[in-house]
Amino acid sequence: MRDLVRSGGVGDVYKRQGLTSVLPPWIAEGGKTYENLRDPEARAKIRAATEKPDGTWEAMGDLAGPEGVMPVSFAKPEHRHYAGMRLSEIAAEQGKDWIDTAMDLLISEEQRISTIYFMMSDDNLRLQLQQPWIKVSSDAGGMDPEWAAADGPTHPRAYGTWTRVLGHFVRDEGVIELEDAIRKMTSSVADRLSLRDRGLLREGMLADVVVFDPETVRDNATFTDPHQLSTGVRDVWVNGGRVLRDGQHTGATPGRFVKGPGA
Repeated sequence: MRDLVRSGGVGDVYKRQGLTSVLPPWIAEGGKTYENLRDPEARAKIRAATEKPDGTWEAMGDLAGPEGVMPVSFAKPEHRHYAGMRLSEIAAEQGKDWIDTAMDLLISEEQRISTIYFMMSDDNLRLQLQQPWIKVSSDAGGMDPEWAAADGPTHPRAYGTWTRVLGHFVRDEGVIELEDAIRKMTSSVADRLSLRDRGLLREGMLADVVVFDPETVRDNATFTDPHQLSTGVRDVWVNGGRVLRDGQHTGATPGRFVKGPGA
């Protein structure tokens, strides 16, 4: 099935999800999300579809269960203490069931609730990493824990996507060779996006370089304590400018927006 979908041109199967993913997508048809969430008759239909998904949509609440749904960002101050709690815990605190809790929060927060779903399998990740065409990437933005922690929890991938592969899956578990992991993070990605001047250490290429210790590199961010920098990375150059020296940021900001014809 995976290879069949890939042969049809699909190259990315991950999407950013919020709390709305626990509810059926048809609630947004015609731009009527809030109307549907407020209407008692529509809410009853939403509840029925959420409790017994028909298989035509990815029912995240059913797949992960309310105890596997963790909202991590809220706009309203009165809700911010919920960040990092499971949906089941929030529902218990509010004295409601989890479906009503989700619908009411989505109305109050105007859907601005980033959410983590606990339903991934490490066995599946190992299998994916071993495929020659798989690349390692992340949709998380770069963060500085000195200011980001005040905004509440985030996904650990914001601090440890590549270092987790290098430390956990390469060194600790031996799922793939180090050289293959580096290829999946650099030249393979540049190739896919048609970035002709990046991805390789070669004369004439833009110097994006990371110097790390394969014996010590590791991610330290966790779901309960995500604002933790990775360790084992010594030096980093971006576009030829040194941004990390002996593990310390230099203050340089040579990065720029990059978009290739394959993006």
